[in-house]
Amino acid sequence: MDRIQIEKIYRDYKKDIYRYLLYLGKNHHLAEDLMQETFSRALVHLKPEHKDRVRPWLLRVAYRVFIDKMRKEKRVQYYDTEYFNELPETGTPESILIAKEKQEAVSEMLDTLTEIQRQTVLLYDFKGFSYQESADMMGIGLSRFKILLYRARQKLRNQQHREQTSHRLYSDVI
Repeated sequence: MDRIQIEKIYRDYKKDIYRYLLYLGKNHHLAEDLMQETFSRALVHLKPEHKDRVRPWLLRVAYRVFIDKMRKEKRVQYYDTEYFNELPETGTPESILIAKEKQEAVSEMLDTLTEIQRQTVLLYDFKGFSYQESADMMGIGLSRFKILLYRARQKLRNQQHREQTSHRLYSDVI
């Protein structure tokens, strides 16, 4: 691909790739570094036949770059999630507060999942890819992907049910 096409791809998909990597790594600087690595790999490996499916290809490369980075580090890290709270939003203060609380609750619930379960939920439920596209991006079979997604959703539902039950118990006491 020539330089002009790569620049257009970068402009079109840099926000998607950055947000995806930011959610995976939960670190602004890490997401920027991995986004740069993703597009440098695209510069080298992106072929004209990928032209129709650039976004899934880039997301798959971004995921692999992220996994490569995590394998190199192989240690526990604490991530900064404050970035999401600092994004400018429009709306009333109440709607902003409610949205932030919901976002924090969803983020906390997703953090309880294993890395591979979180990846399945992100690709299918949040990014809107099909079962097959998501499975291909993760490099696993379709049936394994469906099983992982089912178990992740089941775990999230159980957790939500427990939280609602404890909230009801708390409100009954007050």
